[in-house]
Amino acid sequence: MLDSIFQFTGNTIRIGPIALTFSVSGVIEIILFAIFCYYIILWFKRTKAWSLLKGASVLLAFYLLSLLLGLNDIVYLFDNLVGSLVIAVIIILQPELRRALEQLGDRSIFARLLPASSPISDSVLNIESIDAVTRALSSLGRKKIGALIVVERSIVLNEFIETGIALDARISSALIEQIFEHNTPLHDGAVIIRDNRIVAATCYLPLSHNDAISKELGTRHRAGLGISEVSDSITLISSEETGTLSIAMDGKLYRNMKPDEIRDILSGSGTERIPDRKDSILTRRLRSWRKKKDRKNGGEVQS
Repeated sequence: MLDSIFQFTGNTIRIGPIALTFSVSGVIEIILFAIFCYYIILWFKRTKAWSLLKGASVLLAFYLLSLLLGLNDIVYLFDNLVGSLVIAVIIILQPELRRALEQLGDRSIFARLLPASSPISDSVLNIESIDAVTRALSSLGRKKIGALIVVERSIVLNEFIETGIALDARISSALIEQIFEHNTPLHDGAVIIRDNRIVAATCYLPLSHNDAISKELGTRHRAGLGISEVSDSITLISSEETGTLSIAMDGKLYRNMKPDEIRDILSGSGTERIPDRKDSILTRRLRSWRKKKDRKNGGEVQS
């Protein structure tokens, strides 16, 4: 029955009396355009561009209403302001646009489609550095000493390193603890780590303007979240008020982290412990398939 309804002739599909002509390049264009639109919508929802889009929709509705009612003066005003509005939007969204362009070369975009383990699967720190950073952060948390440590990854942080004091020192827990000790010259600001070296301290980071951040969090957490919004870095935070440890990355803040969890995440083996961090569709399906296969093999062995 289906064969009588759908008839394929070259690049033409016939559905009853209707004939649809297509080409392989046209299908590919539609798929790529759909993916492009999908990521554009996601980008709008994750940034303040979403609010601007809603405001632009109101203006567009007002413009169409003016056209329908024949309000020529208002239509003329809108027509002459369009160019200026586009430039204003680009200026307002400059940080978000810059981050979006940087992400084009970031494999985390493709990790949603490819069965890769995670964007942090290859650690940028060796085992000694990870242990030193974790021990220092754990000790600072117990003492309720505030700390802000940024681990640089693929996006270079030179513009933020230049705001601090250059160190170029080997990573050690004693050095990190001494840097953030109260009343020391280097305790204010962030430490930036690159290639298993502490390259700078007292660095100034951009503050996040995310309104969803809890009001109980201070400048340190906002700075940690802010640098994660403009780069792919991993930022470790120790709270001076509560001593709790947090991680900021991918524009999200994960609070109340344990030292073992931080060590696993820095080594690239603990991303599944992070709340709300989603694997790719193919990764989830492969994991589900492996579990079913393991159960089946286990049942066969028992029988």
